[in-house]
Amino acid sequence: MKQQSLKEELAGNEYPGRGIIIGKSQDGKHAVAAYFIMGRSENSRNRVFVTDGEGIRTQAFDPSKMKDPSLIIYAPVRVLGNNTIVTNGDQTDTVYDGLEKGLTFEQSLRSRTFEPDGPNFTPRISALLHIESGTYDFSMSILKSDDGNETSSNRYTFSYENPRAGLGRFIHTYMKDGNPLPSYEGEPTLVDLTGSIDELTDRIWSNLNPDNKVSLFVRYIDIASGKYETRIVNKNK
Repeated sequence: MKQQSLKEELAGNEYPGRGIIIGKSQDGKHAVAAYFIMGRSENSRNRVFVTDGEGIRTQAFDPSKMKDPSLIIYAPVRVLGNNTIVTNGDQTDTVYDGLEKGLTFEQSLRSRTFEPDGPNFTPRISALLHIESGTYDFSMSILKSDDGNETSSNRYTFSYENPRAGLGRFIHTYMKDGNPLPSYEGEPTLVDLTGSIDELTDRIWSNLNPDNKVSLFVRYIDIASGKYETRIVNKNK
């Protein structure tokens, strides 16, 4: 797969929806995870990321304006031992519970499908980062309808062993804005992950559409020690 510019991928898409970027830092020392959310409706835009243990959760910025929390309030990031789970919905909990029971990432997601928000039928995108004894690998998943057909589910899992330094994989819910919104197509896009955690955070946030962006989470995890640094950016302050 040809490498793409992360800056151009973000700046060239008015509405990628929710996105997950996973990879390895330029110095080869850190596992990298990023997750962002965007919104077109007042309800979707009325959110912030807040810390929740070692992970994060979404929260209403103005509780009085919250209408339907079912698909927008969840924990996008949770940590279980050497595993960091990142998803765009409550399937974070599904993966967490599955791993606790000895299931694999893919097996855990077998109980889930795309979101019930027709006519969009938003894909469920998920990632699992695993760090152990100085080694690092990750997997990504997308569960989506078959070209908008709500009776058919398509499941794709992508696994990356010993990922290369300075590169990441980017998957998002929508190819672009539209009505209905067109689901993401293909394998996760290969993108550059150069710079420090602050430089990457700024590159992502500054290139997301200013009208639609809502919140961003970025984490660098030291592969040798497991210690991590986190950045959270919220449009609502």
